[in-house]
Amino acid sequence: MARQPTPLLVADLSVFARRLARALAEHAAQDLAPAGHVQLQNLIARAAGFRNLQALKAAAPPALPRLCEPDATVAPDGGHEAPASAVAALSDNARRTLKQFDAQGRLLRWPTKYTVQRMAMWVLWTRFDAKRTYTEAEVNAVLRAANGFGDHVTLRRELINHRLMTRASDCSAYRKLPARPDDEVRALLSAWRARFQARRPSVSGPVQPGVLPGAPPATGSGAPGPRAPRRPGDATPPATR
Repeated sequence: MARQPTPLLVADLSVFARRLARALAEHAAQDLAPAGHVQLQNLIARAAGFRNLQALKAAAPPALPRLCEPDATVAPDGGHEAPASAVAALSDNARRTLKQFDAQGRLLRWPTKYTVQRMAMWVLWTRFDAKRTYTEAEVNAVLRAANGFGDHVTLRRELINHRLMTRASDCSAYRKLPARPDDEVRALLSAWRARFQARRPSVSGPVQPGVLPGAPPATGSGAPGPRAPRRPGDATPPATR
């Protein structure tokens, strides 16, 4: 059975600190051994104004969120793994969803379970900019880069079905909707970012419309680009030797 956390709300930190310091001093004067784990919890409970630890637990509000310590580790390839405590705090569905993504953060397969599908759509939702309007080709390009099974059409349709994106009636424009994830999804997104976002290549300079981060640069001045088609009446260009 998992240990239930016991929250402690202190009305006045200064008063609490003085009471706790006095209780520790009295304990040290009576007993040479340091206070054990349960003894210390009882001293803390009394300093907070409770009779003992059991009285504190009885008065604690239920279902408070459990705190996670920042214990992220560095992966062998230099990227950051999700903190172990963060993964442990995930729901079963969130852990299943996290396993659907490869080392580059791409969705490996279309999940069979609807709940996992829904949570995976939230991860893909984070790949879009809320301030931009996308063409269908730009949405397709983002989703192609975000999956490893080659079905960007299903992903695009499901983002619309889950009301995470909206599109014009003629499919000429797509926008990210300002949706609000629940606690379960927020925990998943935090773990996903911790594991994958540090591995994504950084891009300097502004992103041009229709150009994805990491795409090859446009042809520079040192090499000529493709020649525009000749219109009737244009002079024939000289032959190149």
